[in-house]
Amino acid sequence: MGENKKDIISKLRMIMEKEGLDAYIIPSSDNHQSEYVGEFFKAIAYVSGFTGEAGTIVITKDEAGLWTDGRFFLQAEYQLKGSGIKLFKMGIPNVPTILEYLETKIPNNGKIGFDGRLISMKEGEELVCRLANKNIMVEHHYDLVSAVWKNRPKLSNKPVFILEEKYCGESRTSKLHRVRDVMKQVGANYHIIMTLDDIAWLLNIRGSDIMYSPLVLCYAVISMERVYLFIEESRLDIKVKEDLTKDGIVLMPYNDIYNYVKGFENQDKILIDPDRINYALYKDIPTYTEKIQKENPTVLFKSIKNSVELANLEKAHIKDGVAITKFMYWLKTNIGKIKITEMSASEKLEEFRKMQDNYLWQSFEPICAFKEHAAMMHYTSTPETDVELKEGYFFLTDTGGNYLEGSTDITRTIAIGEVSKELKYHFTTVLRGMINLARAKFLYGCKGYNLDVLAREPIWNLDMDYKCGTGHGVGYLLNIHEGPSGFRWYVVPSKHETHTLEENMVLTDEPGIYIDGSHGIRLENELVVKKGVKNDFGQFMHFNVLTYAPIDLDGIALEYLNYDEKLYLNNYHKLVYQKLSSYLTDEERDWLKRYTREI
Repeated sequence: MGENKKDIISKLRMIMEKEGLDAYIIPSSDNHQSEYVGEFFKAIAYVSGFTGEAGTIVITKDEAGLWTDGRFFLQAEYQLKGSGIKLFKMGIPNVPTILEYLETKIPNNGKIGFDGRLISMKEGEELVCRLANKNIMVEHHYDLVSAVWKNRPKLSNKPVFILEEKYCGESRTSKLHRVRDVMKQVGANYHIIMTLDDIAWLLNIRGSDIMYSPLVLCYAVISMERVYLFIEESRLDIKVKEDLTKDGIVLMPYNDIYNYVKGFENQDKILIDPDRINYALYKDIPTYTEKIQKENPTVLFKSIKNSVELANLEKAHIKDGVAITKFMYWLKTNIGKIKITEMSASEKLEEFRKMQDNYLWQSFEPICAFKEHAAMMHYTSTPETDVELKEGYFFLTDTGGNYLEGSTDITRTIAIGEVSKELKYHFTTVLRGMINLARAKFLYGCKGYNLDVLAREPIWNLDMDYKCGTGHGVGYLLNIHEGPSGFRWYVVPSKHETHTLEENMVLTDEPGIYIDGSHGIRLENELVVKKGVKNDFGQFMHFNVLTYAPIDLDGIALEYLNYDEKLYLNNYHKLVYQKLSSYLTDEERDWLKRYTREI
């Protein structure tokens, strides 16, 4: 990471020139189209210094650019300094997309390259199609980063464990039966799955190959009789092997899948998800083999939690709420008495989580941001940026935990001492948005984009907005960001979040206000979709809250809350006290009673 970024790009350009490439593309994903990736796959951070989880670098003969979305604009501007890489802010007017950029930048009869394992089939096909009119050659066999990354980390080889049925609520044989039913319906006799969370859910396996995400590097091919699991066998102990093989799972070496798919025959019909299979593997499937392109059935299956998962999630959120409450009490009672920084506060919160039974590790990189740092939505404190918390400002903590009972994602913005009227006004506005969405009653058939305005309306009334979605699905001890539903007022096809809101889906509700150079405020609870009244007008739906932790009353300007908003907050705080108080010390319980008092 310490190498000069301009030197790295120069080395890449030398190889590009040797290979006759006019452009080289470096995505942020791994071989499995993951959002969060292991150390081996963090090529963008190595080449540019940008550590956000979403981005793409394009290097041409005379320019290098990074494309990323609104969550990372401030972070990217800071981290790209001195790299010579230009920031392209995705979604901003007059900023070209990568395809538009390549269309104008690459000459007729030019040549672009990339590692086809890191780009989805859909993205690869779009590149070929869009650039064909200029006769631009698209080659997917180039792993140039490995050629210049001398001390590249190795692929993870950590042990795999089985997630027992008492946690996941359904056997793998039952899940496989459901998948095979879909295969029959679409006429497929094979199904390829490359996405790690889909395989982990389907086979009830978990691991730690990606920091924070409890996933396992592997591929799977499902036939009507067997599952071929491509994984390094040394990672599986005898019990895990026995558990898998008794259910007809055949173990094969991790990288053998690329040769395996070449053996499909003319009569085979393969179910593939064009967004979730990499381009290289797709190109290895014989052209004469029929490919049925549909979304992996596991995407929807795993998003709808079963009764066991929901009961366990309740337990996980109570544990997490206890940790958050203990942390808020500690912070409020110790500020000004001892030195507390972003990093030491983050470590203290992790300490409280570690006290909880069945806690594994954090569910994503903690965002613990003071004052203006919180304006960067995905800020991570480092020894270079770590600051001491002082009275008069907000401290934002967006963190989560992985428990055997499920994963959590919670944001609390905490007032350090007395804060200004403007800060309270913004805090209260964000709170109103969060409450508006949580209280929604809607007809079945609604999607997240039908409801997103409820959270944004108070913020839009200030002529403000936030450059991200309002919420995302949450996996059960899987990815913290999970499709196929979410809250956003506009459609971003790559986000895969526009499915109808189904009963027992779990999503976050997290509006915010971010003022560059000043402050950032976000409040986040998780919600579970539930059925309500069904009558002549249709099936009504609503949300139940899953997250239990106090909203900091010190940040609220009461005059801006209406009666219904106060009533919701009072009822929520009453629930928080009921769920958490018995797990706290006398002092913590007294504090919680005060911070969940009726307003």
